[in-house]
Amino acid sequence: MPELPRYKCLRTTAVPNLDGTLTDPAWDTAPWTTDFVDIRGGDSPAPRFRTRAKLMYDDEFLYVGGQLEEPHVWSTMTEQNTYLYEENNFELFLDPDGDGLNYYELEINPLSTLWELTLPKPYDDGGVAVSPTNLPGLRTAVHIDGTLNDPSDTDAGWSVELALPWTDLAQYNQGKPHPDAGDEWRMNLMRIEWNHSVVDGEYRKGDEQDFWVWSPQYVVDMHKPSQWGVLEF
Repeated sequence: MPELPRYKCLRTTAVPNLDGTLTDPAWDTAPWTTDFVDIRGGDSPAPRFRTRAKLMYDDEFLYVGGQLEEPHVWSTMTEQNTYLYEENNFELFLDPDGDGLNYYELEINPLSTLWELTLPKPYDDGGVAVSPTNLPGLRTAVHIDGTLNDPSDTDAGWSVELALPWTDLAQYNQGKPHPDAGDEWRMNLMRIEWNHSVVDGEYRKGDEQDFWVWSPQYVVDMHKPSQWGVLEF
């Protein structure tokens, strides 16, 4: 298979104002990831809408910003720690020690609803998700570049900002309080995009979805940590 994608996560000296827009000057030095691709990789169709992300860190947090092009931003799920993959969302997967075990997953939707969980091991290996697995110091923000749940106009998209505290992530990294320069974690990012129709002026979810990811899995299964990309500090 092709070489895994790598992202060089830079240290920031400025604490970003988390408002979901990724326009704070602190983000300027953080490079964009490559554009997301179909989860199946290879010759799979290119995503219809662009998705990309930025990451950076300081002494307290890992910062993640996601930008999702979307002409129709809609969302209905408001209950925390429920199956957000049943609608459009943005997802983060982190395996700090790279052993494919005891890894963290976060999902967030345009309404800022969160689902956090821990996988002791992948589902195919008999893993059972531990949910909710909340990071007490987690900070999040979502920005809608358009009008949420209004099919009468065309939106530009939505964006997400996350700040994940090292103190909370240590449980996934054998207790290590923070990464050192040169450390490498395994990471993936995903966007789920459902088709929809408009009925009586409202969005209605369809029955088909796309999975667009930073590091292709070559199967429709995000729980293959060996195929996640490399996050290099």
